[in-house]
Amino acid sequence: MKTLLVPIHRAGWPFIAIFAVATILLNTVSEALGLAGVVLTLWCIYFFRDPERVTPTRGGLIISPADGVVQLIDQAAPPEELEMGDAKRWRVCVFMNVFNVHVNRVPISGTIAKMSYRPGKFLNASLDKASEFNERQSLALTMEDGRDIAFVQIAGLVARRILCDVHEGQAMNTGERFGMIRFGSRVDVYLPEGAEPLVLVGQTSVGGETVIADSNANSST
Repeated sequence: MKTLLVPIHRAGWPFIAIFAVATILLNTVSEALGLAGVVLTLWCIYFFRDPERVTPTRGGLIISPADGVVQLIDQAAPPEELEMGDAKRWRVCVFMNVFNVHVNRVPISGTIAKMSYRPGKFLNASLDKASEFNERQSLALTMEDGRDIAFVQIAGLVARRILCDVHEGQAMNTGERFGMIRFGSRVDVYLPEGAEPLVLVGQTSVGGETVIADSNANSST
């Protein structure tokens, strides 16, 4: 019950209203259908929950932008549309299923340097090729020390809508909300030069709280 009482993301209210109206109509047909509608409405409320998070405050920490499971850790170049070069850097991919919180958060403080939306397919977001072929919203952020980091919202098999509420030139703080993806998806983070992952494949991450890397770890070397 506590989970159902957390704040709801504003993008969810139209869907919740639709589910509620559909439930009323289904209940006029039969109680069984009405009960099914109630379950789906509660799930919709649950999906759009937007809980507060306690974000670590030490400078240099890079935080998971999403709730979910670390699906992949590898080295890859950021999306070409961000014009960050073709040098490979560590990439951490977090997969969100339909039961995870889908509000996305900025992994580290800085300024949004570039944004690019690219339409695409809706393959299963857990597949590696999803980062290349699926619909995506890519963001490059210039950190306070001048290095850059990229994070990419990727639509999935069920997800059909990426919401991004920031703009180029906007200053952001670590853990601040920047958007969400509806109904199952993935967020990739391309770490800055010198930073290495502090998480493992299969690990569960909490958006806005779990530390996935420390950009200052090699600053003295």
